Amino acid sequence: MMSISGELLSRFKSEFASQIIKTFTGSVLVVILARLLSTEEYGLLFLAISIFGVLNVFSKLGLAKSGARYIAEYKSSNSNQIPHILKKSLKYNILTIGVVTAVLFLGHTLISDALGEPQLEPLLLIGTLYIIFGSLMTYVRLCFQGFEEIELSAFINAANNVIRLVIAVTMVGLGFGASGALLGYVLGFAVSSFIGFWLIYSRIYTDYISTESAAPDLGMQIFRYSIPLTLTSTADVIDRRIDTILVGFFLNPAAVSFYVVGKQAIQFIKTPLSALGFTISPTLGSQKAEGNIEKASEIYETALLHSLLLYIPAGAGLFLTAEHLIRLIFGAEYLNAVPVLQVMAIYGVFQSITQITSNGLDYLGRARARSISKGITAILNVTLNIVLIPRIGVVGAAIATVITFGIYTTINFYIIYTEFVLNPWRLAKSLVSIIGITLVMTLVIYPLTDIISGWGSLVVVVLVGVTVWAILVFGSGILGIRDSFGEIV
Repeated sequence: MMSISGELLSRFKSEFASQIIKTFTGSVLVVILARLLSTEEYGLLFLAISIFGVLNVFSKLGLAKSGARYIAEYKSSNSNQIPHILKKSLKYNILTIGVVTAVLFLGHTLISDALGEPQLEPLLLIGTLYIIFGSLMTYVRLCFQGFEEIELSAFINAANNVIRLVIAVTMVGLGFGASGALLGYVLGFAVSSFIGFWLIYSRIYTDYISTESAAPDLGMQIFRYSIPLTLTSTADVIDRRIDTILVGFFLNPAAVSFYVVGKQAIQFIKTPLSALGFTISPTLGSQKAEGNIEKASEIYETALLHSLLLYIPAGAGLFLTAEHLIRLIFGAEYLNAVPVLQVMAIYGVFQSITQITSNGLDYLGRARARSISKGITAILNVTLNIVLIPRIGVVGAAIATVITFGIYTTINFYIIYTEFVLNPWRLAKSLVSIIGITLVMTLVIYPLTDIISGWGSLVVVVLVGVTVWAILVFGSGILGIRDSFGEIV
C-alpha cells in the first residue's frame, strides 16, 4: 500500500502538471490578447472578468467547498452519505447560479452605466454564461478535491485552460475582439464542466450508491458550513477583484490594463504553490480527523519552508527585472505597469504562505476564523483603494493590496499555528537563512540588470541568479532540501 507521502507526491505531480499547463496557456493568452487588443479593449475585458468574479461569490456561496469538506470527512467514516452530499450541494448550487445569472441579465445595463463604460454591455451579457459554466466547473473541481481525486481535478483544469486558449485566440484573430476572447473563457468552462460531471458519475458516484437515506441534518450541515466559506470567498474576491473595478471607476480602461498586467505576472509565478496547496489541503484535514496532528504539522511546516525558500528570492528577482519583463513580454505601451509589478512582488511572497495555508484551514474546520480575518482585511482593502487610487493611481491599488494581504497572511499563519505543533525555532532560523541567501543573490544580479537589452541577456541574468541561489542552497544544506522534498508531498 502506498504511503501518505507517496500518494501526495503522485497527486502533486498531476496537479502541478495541470498548473503548468494553466500557467503556460494563461501566459500565452494574456500576451497575445495584449498584443492583438488595444489597451482599452484589454482593460474592458478584464474589468468585465473582475465583475464576474464578484458575482461568482453569490453564484457559489461556498456550497461546493462545503460539500467537498464533508465528502473528505464522510468518505471513510460514513460513505453511504456521499450521494446525498453530492445531490444536496449541487441542488443548492444550481439555485444560486440561477438567481445570480438572472440578476446580471436584467441589470447589465445598470452596471455598465454605473461604471460609465457603455462598451461593457455586450461583455456583461456574455457574462451570464461565464457565471453558469464557471461556477459548475468550480463545483466539479472541488468535488474531486474532496474525494482526493487530484488527478481527475487536474485533468479538468488543464482541459479548461487549453480550450480557452485555442478558442479565445481564434475568435480574436477572426476580429471578434474582447467579446470573442470572453467566449473562449465560456466555452472552456462549459466543455470541462460537462466532462467533469460525466467523470464524477461514471467513476465515483456509482461506487457510493446506497439505499440509506440522508442524515436528517445533512443539508443544514452543508449550508451552515458554507456560510463562513461564503464570507471568506466574498472577502477574497474583494481583495482580488474590487481593486480592478475601482481602478476602472476612478481612472479608465487603459489604467485597468496596466494594473491587470502587473497583477497577472504574479499569478503566473504561483503555479507550484497552487498545486501544492490544492493537493495537501484535504490531507491535512483527514490527518487531523484521524488524530495524526504531528504528521499533519510535519507536512505543513516542510511545505511552508520550501515555498519561502523559492518565493522570497523569486520576489527579489522579479522586482529587479520588472521593467525588462514588461517591455519584452507586453510591449513598451505597458511600461506604466512596471511599478505595479514591483510592488506586487511583495504580494507574491505573501502568496507563498497563503497558498498552502488558507485552503488547509477550511479542511481543518477553521473556515469561520478565516472568514472573519478575510472580512476585516477586505474592508480595509476597499478603504485603502478608495483613498490611494485617486491620489497615486494604479500603484495605490497595488500598495493597498500588499498591505491588507500581508495582514491577512499573518492572521492565517497564526490560526494554523494554533492548530498544529510547529517548531518556531526552526522556522525563525530557516527564515533568516533564506533572507541571507536572497540578499547575496540580489547583490550579484543587481549590477547585471544594466546589461539587459533583449531576451538573450535577460535569460543570462536570470540564470546567473538561479545559479547563485542553487549554490547557496545546496552548499548550505538549508532545510535538508536534498532529501526532504519528498516529505512535502
